[in-house]
Amino acid sequence: MENINKKILLVEDDLNFGAVLKDYLMLNDFDVTLAKNGMEGFEKFKKDTYDLCILDVMMPYKDGYTLAKEIREKNSEVPIIFLTAKSMKEDVLKGYKAGADDYLNKPFDSEVLLMKIKAIIQRKSSDTKTEQVQHEFNIGKFHLNSKLRFLTFNDEEPIKLSPKENELLKMLILHENDLMPRELALTKIWRDDNYFTSRSMDVYIAKLRKYLKLDEDVEILNIHGEGFRLVVKNKVEK
Repeated sequence: MENINKKILLVEDDLNFGAVLKDYLMLNDFDVTLAKNGMEGFEKFKKDTYDLCILDVMMPYKDGYTLAKEIREKNSEVPIIFLTAKSMKEDVLKGYKAGADDYLNKPFDSEVLLMKIKAIIQRKSSDTKTEQVQHEFNIGKFHLNSKLRFLTFNDEEPIKLSPKENELLKMLILHENDLMPRELALTKIWRDDNYFTSRSMDVYIAKLRKYLKLDEDVEILNIHGEGFRLVVKNKVEK
């Protein structure tokens, strides 16, 4: 019964498939609103608050990519899962750039979708709680106070980070030793993902690398075509 009151907006132009999927999700205790196209989906989104959106990509009047961009303009945090009959890499990348958290190709196993929904909602809830509560972080021999934007190496004079340096480093720390997707940082910090914001982020990554080079056990790796990874080789207990 953990899913009760978790509200899902399902936008699917295949009414038979949409009705079946809605019933399945409601049987698993989700509160589901079904819209038959992108225009109706956006109207419903504006009138209510949802924990997650499931969008078909190919729809009349307004496709899933356009709808996702409009949703992102209203709410930058709500998770979005795309459903598509296409599996081309370009379509998947386009979906992530439009703000998707995950992607499922039709036909798919409904249990796989259910697991993805639960994982995304749980992760979003955990991320929000961490971002709201935690302001102090240790990275090797560094200490970050994200509230004051102070980065301190050992007991030396702290470096005052710019707002974007601070947010970018905090996001890297929350993904420590794991991939931080480039698109995630661009959409959450820069609120856009284009050539110019991407180049801007590279400049900020270079600045952070310059600060962090004081500790040889801390490194920001470039994962080609995907994003960055903050590696901390030896944990320092404080």
